[in-house]
Amino acid sequence: MLKENHYKDAKAILDAKIEELGLRKTVERYKILEEVYKRDDHFEADELYFAFVERNFSVSKSTVYNTLDLLVELGLVKKRQFNGSHAARYEKSFGRKQHSHLICVDCNRVFEFCDPRLQSIQDSISQFYQMPIIEHSLIIYGQCQRENCQKNG
Repeated sequence: MLKENHYKDAKAILDAKIEELGLRKTVERYKILEEVYKRDDHFEADELYFAFVERNFSVSKSTVYNTLDLLVELGLVKKRQFNGSHAARYEKSFGRKQHSHLICVDCNRVFEFCDPRLQSIQDSISQFYQMPIIEHSLIIYGQCQRENCQKNG
């Protein structure tokens, strides 16, 4: 489900950067942004590309990768490396709260969580080192007990 306000704000940021750089406002760039903001998962660039292929929307793989790079640069998308994987995973970031990740080492499913105690720890560290914290990244690995986890299949 597309959260319209976040998408509109993200689109405005993309519009401004495209104009600043003198790039063309292509349908493909905006479709990629829209698809990212419809998703609630952590996806690989190839997964995004194949989602377009399945819908018969013509876009090149390089356009997907280049647009994702631009969206990362603008802070509209986060690029993550989980569990030593070579493939980067992406998630929308504009308008989202800080969160952490729990990842199953068997099926690679990513669970997001927020714990207010982490904010308290972050505030304490910031105060101790007299350094404002911009963001944090916490990734915890475990083995999920879901019935459809690959280790149970």
